[in-house]
Amino acid sequence: MENLFDVNGKVAVVTGGSRGIGAMIARGFVASGVKTYITSRKENELRATEALLSDIGDCIAIPSDLSSLSGVEAFATAVQSAEQKLHILVNNAGATWGADVDEFPESGWDKTMDLNVKSLFFLTQQFLPALRAAGSAEDPARVINIGSINGITHPHMANYAYAASKAAVHQLTRHLGADLAPQGINVNAIAPGFFPSKMTSHLLPYEKEMAETFPRRRLGDADDAAGTAIYLCSRASAWVTGQTLVLDGGAVANAG
Repeated sequence: MENLFDVNGKVAVVTGGSRGIGAMIARGFVASGVKTYITSRKENELRATEALLSDIGDCIAIPSDLSSLSGVEAFATAVQSAEQKLHILVNNAGATWGADVDEFPESGWDKTMDLNVKSLFFLTQQFLPALRAAGSAEDPARVINIGSINGITHPHMANYAYAASKAAVHQLTRHLGADLAPQGINVNAIAPGFFPSKMTSHLLPYEKEMAETFPRRRLGDADDAAGTAIYLCSRASAWVTGQTLVLDGGAVANAG
């Protein structure tokens, strides 16, 4: 029982790991004894997070651009040249775009869908050999896809591509969760509510007002993100696959 939430000694990849929820999850992994590879497009930001997390554990930064298939393949090759087994893949890298429905551009739609859905699928595909090598019937390898409550309820924002992409992530999680489970790989998703990050920085001036609308009366924090990810990567969740775990302080439940 005492080892139900133990992830010590595992190897993880966290995309979009330099900031926001990705950095929160990466920090939780590193502090729990997980050798963690982080990646993002902005190298300066990535190296700063690597330096910070390396003070508490094993963190390796590999800059990449996951918006193209060639970038996905290059990053997966770099990791798998160093690691034969990958116990955890967190698909967190993402983008958003806001525009009125009458003016929403194709470029914004494609950028959001390509990174949030297409790259997520193909990165998972690229890492399948290492995930299969790490997984077992007792302790499967884990894939965590970061969705959003915007893919479940009305966002009340003009982020059409983002909301659609996150709904697609939830469905892809169900699909892959069923298909990969017999291969020793559990696939689940986390659908976060409001967490302070660069992607949500435009809403931070309204932080107090927003917090009051949630049943838990606060925003998400680093422990919430890390704790949920660690649960989904530990023995405690070995029989959980194809699910989307809503992490939102009650916002979806309160939506009616």
